[in-house]
Amino acid sequence: MKSIDVVAAIIEHDGRIFATQRGYGDLKGGWEFPGGKIEPGETPEKALVREIREELDCTIDVGERFCTIDYDYPTFHLHMGCYLAKVAGGHLTLLEHSAAKWLGAADIDSVDWLPADITIIDQLKSRGVVR
Repeated sequence: MKSIDVVAAIIEHDGRIFATQRGYGDLKGGWEFPGGKIEPGETPEKALVREIREELDCTIDVGERFCTIDYDYPTFHLHMGCYLAKVAGGHLTLLEHSAAKWLGAADIDSVDWLPADITIIDQLKSRGVVR
């Protein structure tokens, strides 16, 4: 099975996290943390800054690695490093996603999270990232 290494940004502001809805591919329509593939020679942090600039037209400050998710989809294995992040410059503008929402503890379960991403939700709640 093919393995894909990706990074995801848990963009946080005032106890809410930024979730995006995929606008393309096999997983179109599912909600996820924005990010993408790590290119050869990139650190995970540099890849995340690049991906967020490409997907959301803004810059972020990448914080600590929050967790690592390994998940087997039917056609590939996903290895995803998830980092806490804050918007550092610009505005979150959807360039590749079909929708986005800021979610807090009361509504974080209101979207249809992709299977790999949903495993992060309980950790966000228990560690007080979402309130």
